[in-house]
Amino acid sequence: MTRHDPRRDVFEYALLRVVPRVERGECFNAGVVVYCRARSFVAARTLLDETKLRALDPRADVTGVRAALHAVEGVCRGGEEAGQAARDDAGRRFRWLIAPRSTVVQPGPVHTGLTADPEAEVERLLDVLVR
Repeated sequence: MTRHDPRRDVFEYALLRVVPRVERGECFNAGVVVYCRARSFVAARTLLDETKLRALDPRADVTGVRAALHAVEGVCRGGEEAGQAARDDAGRRFRWLIAPRSTVVQPGPVHTGLTADPEAEVERLLDVLVR
């Protein structure tokens, strides 16, 4: 039987994928969104690889894709940057961001884990899954 470590909390995360030509379905990872309910924490970190983007679509709107990724980070931070989601709690903002959509920036499936430091987890996942 596994005992619960009180120093670690459950967290959820989803990758942010760039799908330059939705009809083709080709994608690459460009960010991660992490949510930890126990700490009312939600954050996203993004990193756009323009070489990969151009390889999949030489005419891709790099500025638009970058703006969409930064918008996800803004929704996580809350405040004025979050637009209509500004008054939502961390959980509602996370659920809105991970809802399936057919756009150039799409969330992947949600995964879970345990962490003692959600902020560090965001950076770790970015390093392991995006960089």
